[in-house]
Amino acid sequence: MARVFNFSAGPAVLPEAVLKQAAAEMLDFGGTGTSVMEMSHRGKAFIGIHARAEADLRELLAIPKNYKVLFMQGGAAGQFGIIPMNILGDKKSADYVNTGQWSKKAISEAKKFCKVNVAASSEDQNFTYAPAQSAWKLDPGAAYVHYTSNETIGGVEFNWIPDVGNVPLVVDASSHILSRPLDVSKFGLIYAGAQKNIGPAGLTIVIVRGDLLGKASAITPEVFNYKVQAEADSMINTPPTYAVYIAGLVFAWLTQQGGLAAMEKLNIAKSKLLYDYLDQSEFYQSPVATSDRSRMNVPFRLKSEALDGDFLKGAQAAGLVELKGHRSVGGMRASIYNAMPVEGVQALVTYMREFEKKHA
Repeated sequence: MARVFNFSAGPAVLPEAVLKQAAAEMLDFGGTGTSVMEMSHRGKAFIGIHARAEADLRELLAIPKNYKVLFMQGGAAGQFGIIPMNILGDKKSADYVNTGQWSKKAISEAKKFCKVNVAASSEDQNFTYAPAQSAWKLDPGAAYVHYTSNETIGGVEFNWIPDVGNVPLVVDASSHILSRPLDVSKFGLIYAGAQKNIGPAGLTIVIVRGDLLGKASAITPEVFNYKVQAEADSMINTPPTYAVYIAGLVFAWLTQQGGLAAMEKLNIAKSKLLYDYLDQSEFYQSPVATSDRSRMNVPFRLKSEALDGDFLKGAQAAGLVELKGHRSVGGMRASIYNAMPVEGVQALVTYMREFEKKHA
């Protein structure tokens, strides 16, 4: 069966070249006679895989030397609690910006550990925009400021980095990390689940500034203690070895494509292709403020919900899958991460145009 165009929000499409390389190396990695799935994380072969993956990620994002890169487990949702455990220190509160479902979940989890000040929210317009920083009400005594730079469900993306002064800026970058260059030095901590732009589910990337280490509360399990993990090269216990291996292949693939500047140009072109069609259509509607539209996750609605089932059925037949919107918001959603080729977006627009002509 031919491969389909997979618009899933995560686990998401991976580069075909990466999948082919992984398949070729499945039974024998580098002449070791074993699969990466089988090898010891303490062995020379995997330590080399791990080191290359970190080095390539550092090069892609130009990560400064005073930042640690951690390969952790528990997903980005796990970090919702791990972050306050690690960086609250002796402070009692943190600032959060609420822009959608994932922000809300992060806020809910943080409330178990500290007082949360919701510095800004877009809930008043059903999470369809990113609040301008002029509207933020920050607490200068907060331990950190947290925001979600791309809301996977709502399709809202910050196209700017907030300036929060000397307070550490923490970002959940799960849905658009590696889709564009990022000034890591602007952040105290960046975290991202792997299953969108990095690799398979099960791996979480944490990039943390060195001065934020060593503040973990006494209740923090060692496997979730940033300082302990940093000192152990993310191997205090068995890491998600195969996920790290695939992530490393993706990092190498990104470098081969020309790096993040080249990926940004491609992602701009792909998202423009889809948004341009949505904007000229009276049949489809994009709910997100134009200035805050995500390049990665594009939600849209048909003129009648009664047509949703037919739309999805026809899309499936055309080899366009996972277009159903999140259950909390309904509608449709096309996730067009780095690995989605422009041909996939072109095929989607062609199908949408044909469906519109048939049902308008």
